[in-house]
Amino acid sequence: MSSQKSMITEDAQGAASDGAAEGRTPKRARGRLRVAAILDAAVAVFTEKGFDAATMTEVAARSRTAIGSLYRFFPSKDALAEALLRRYSDRATAGLSVIAGHSPRLTPTALADALVDLMQDLAGERSMMKVLMMDRRGDAPEVLRAEDKRGRLRAAIRGHIAHVLSVHAPTLPPERMATVAGMLLHLMKAIPDLAEEGDAVALLSEMRLALGAYLGAVLSVGPSGA
Repeated sequence: MSSQKSMITEDAQGAASDGAAEGRTPKRARGRLRVAAILDAAVAVFTEKGFDAATMTEVAARSRTAIGSLYRFFPSKDALAEALLRRYSDRATAGLSVIAGHSPRLTPTALADALVDLMQDLAGERSMMKVLMMDRRGDAPEVLRAEDKRGRLRAAIRGHIAHVLSVHAPTLPPERMATVAGMLLHLMKAIPDLAEEGDAVALLSEMRLALGAYLGAVLSVGPSGA
C-alpha cells in the first residue's frame, strides 16, 4: 500500500510542478497570507474572465496587492495558473487522505456524504479549473503540457479515490477498484455543477442518495465479485 500511496503523491506533484517559472516563496506568515489572498482573487478572476481575458492587473486589484509584489510571487500568468493547479491538487488529495483515514469506520452512506462534502468545499476552485481546462491558447507547446498536467492531476485524484476504496474494502479486486474509482471521479465532478442549480439543495440530496446506493452495491460485493 505504501508504494501505491507514493506513486499517487508523485503523480500529484508532477501534475502541478512542471512548466512555469517559479516566483518567490514567502517564509513569513504575512507573506503566506498575501499569497493566499492573491490565489483567492485569481480563482475569482479566472472563473469570471477565463485565462485569456484575465489580467495580472485585475488579480492585483482584486487582492489589493501592489502589481510589483504580485510579480515577485508569480512572474507570469502561467505561473499563477500553475500555483492554482497545485493548490487544488493539494486540497483535493489532502481531503481524500482524511476520508481514507476514516473510511474503515464509515458506512457507504457516510462515505458518500464525505465525498459530496469534499467536492462542495472545492466547488469554487473546481469551477475555476473547468474554465482553465476549456480555455484554448492556440497550438503552443505550453497548451499540450498543460493538458498533460491536467491528465496527471485527474489520474492522481482517481488514485486517491482508489486508496479510499482499498482501505474501506480491501478485498475488492484491483481491476474493479480502479473502475469504481473512475466512476466515482466522474460522479464527483458533477457535484459543483449541481451546487449552481436553482434547486441545488434537492439535487445534492439526490446525489448523496445515488452515491450511497452505488457504494452500497459495490462495497457489498465479495472478493470473488459474486
